[in-house]
Amino acid sequence: MNNEKARFVWVPLLIAVAIAGGILIGRFFSADTSFGKTARYDKIESLLQCIEQQYVDTVNRNDLIENVVPKVIGELDPHSAYIPAKDLESVNEELEGSFSGIGIQFNILNDTINVVSVISGGPSEKVGILAGDRIISVNDSAFVGKNISNEKVMKNLRGPKGTTVKLEILRKTAKNPLIYEVTRGDIPVNSVDAAYMLNDKSGYIKISKFGKTTYDEFITALSKLHNQGAENFIIDLRGNSGGLMDAAINMANEFLPANRLIVYAEGKAFEREDAVSNGTGTFQKEQVVVLTDEWSASASEIFAGAIQDNDRGLIIGRRTFGKGLVQQQIPFRDGSAIRLTVARYYTPSGRCIQKEYQLGKSEDYSMDIVNRYMHGEFFNADSIKQNKELVFHTVNGREVYGGGGIMPDIFVPRDTTGVTSYFNNVANEGLLYQYAFDYTDKYRDKLSTAKDVESLLSILEPNTLLNSFVQYAAQKGIRPRPVYINISRKLIVNTLQAYIARNILGEEAFYKLLLRDDETLRKARDIVNKGEGYPELPAENQVPR
Repeated sequence: MNNEKARFVWVPLLIAVAIAGGILIGRFFSADTSFGKTARYDKIESLLQCIEQQYVDTVNRNDLIENVVPKVIGELDPHSAYIPAKDLESVNEELEGSFSGIGIQFNILNDTINVVSVISGGPSEKVGILAGDRIISVNDSAFVGKNISNEKVMKNLRGPKGTTVKLEILRKTAKNPLIYEVTRGDIPVNSVDAAYMLNDKSGYIKISKFGKTTYDEFITALSKLHNQGAENFIIDLRGNSGGLMDAAINMANEFLPANRLIVYAEGKAFEREDAVSNGTGTFQKEQVVVLTDEWSASASEIFAGAIQDNDRGLIIGRRTFGKGLVQQQIPFRDGSAIRLTVARYYTPSGRCIQKEYQLGKSEDYSMDIVNRYMHGEFFNADSIKQNKELVFHTVNGREVYGGGGIMPDIFVPRDTTGVTSYFNNVANEGLLYQYAFDYTDKYRDKLSTAKDVESLLSILEPNTLLNSFVQYAAQKGIRPRPVYINISRKLIVNTLQAYIARNILGEEAFYKLLLRDDETLRKARDIVNKGEGYPELPAENQVPR
């Protein structure tokens, strides 16, 4: 009962302070942002002073503000966010295109840091660290056990360029631990995961995010595929949650003739800005198809919307996420920042693709994807009800709709072929990934003789791989279920081979194998092979021949 009374006392106080914190943010802005001192500000300042001077317990003013600011931002739209000073660097690194570290990819298995791969030309490769190594201490301090996490590993291995870190490593071929001193350097953060030919004329490009280097990576990928004979391009933005708008604009410019609107942004204090193609694009005639799904968001939707609204190519897959809000990062003097929504962006036809939200209801907003799944949208296009009041038209007169995401021109349902309860169990427990890592580690010498996907597959015999995995999963507590294993056989083997290929040959090999039977990619490939990658005009716009 006393706890309940205490809660009723604190709730109104916290609400009042939360409101106060929103205005107090102004005190922390950088020099180019200022707020005048108003009567409302005096009241808030008085409230904080009152708490400091008269509250029954000692309260840290800075901690109070630090806890309140996220609550204030949380009362806005779902994409405005507060970033504490301690997190700002790592948050920005995702978009910067590089960070300073030792140059490895790792995972944590059995409470130990396992080196999955070593970045070519990076600091770790230069001193002799190898894939399969286990890091057991960092700077003479033990670094194993249940308390280690990805965050702790990155905090200890990353650091300013030129600084050193001492690593103690276990290697299967060495009797004793090995000591390496690694000098940190710039490590690229790639956003183009794969670029390869699907056949003699069609090239595939997988883009995971939109950062500072994405456009340059994209141009390099296009050029490579063009030199290999590509006349058609399939751009895969599935799972791409977005990033920098400029990267998407520059990418779209490569496919559009001059003076085509790509996107525009507008807000209460944000004067309309148009992005228009300049006619310098190198690939204005080739077929282009864009693959999307429910996790394609923000900059992905800008690119897809520009291609669709300009009738430049087809969108294939599923309806995109529906994020049409523009954030501006505003720094505070203490090293933290907010990413504040300052505008909405609109596709060339004039539609805002931001899905509906209510201020302060971010939890409801985050459930939208789940609701879409439960409603059957991932499996049946007819379950998607377009808002007929928000109809717009492409350059050539095709109808498109606003109100939430980019609806594909060709819907492809989520593929559930081979998915059983057994597959879900081993996947959810991470056993497919763990087995692939252990298998790679055990047979690394043999697997490393493979120089391409074909030669690697000749080593990875499907039945042997499957039987070995089933035994491994049983040892981890997932009992064999022969009927379901047989149904999931192809999916399990394909996933294992893809993970092993990533460990040996890299990301491109991973996608080549993982997407061998991908239905959305198959549909796109068939369309461009038939020369049907250009949108059909409405009947009234077609010219008789």
